[in-house]
Amino acid sequence: QVQLVESGGGLVQAGGSLRLSCAASGRTFSRYAMGWFRQAPGKEREFVAAIIVAAIRSTYYADSVKGRFTISRDNAKNTVYLQMNSLKPEDTAVYYCAAAAKTPSWPSHSYEYDFWGQGTQVTVSS
Repeated sequence: QVQLVESGGGLVQAGGSLRLSCAASGRTFSRYAMGWFRQAPGKEREFVAAIIVAAIRSTYYADSVKGRFTISRDNAKNTVYLQMNSLKPEDTAVYYCAAAAKTPSWPSHSYEYDFWGQGTQVTVSS
């Protein structure tokens, strides 16, 4: 069992930056693939970014955030980060961290992930 706790959300003006953190419990964090998803009011949850443990390609991004967001992990701290730059009002959502025990075949699909955090709100004002 893995528990995930997100932090770092808040209110920011368009063009600003935020860094989200997701702290994970457990001693096997380094073995998990980690992902970030988001859900805006009235919309379905959507993929944002993923970082894979052992793969030729280690990071994945949604087209809408590519070049603006960066996912990274610090296995010594059991933490995954999402650096968000050049934020836009359409980035406003609750952001969720997720962990997959097995390397996902489709990192952008939420069903690949076994554990989820409670979410952190990101609001970007225009």
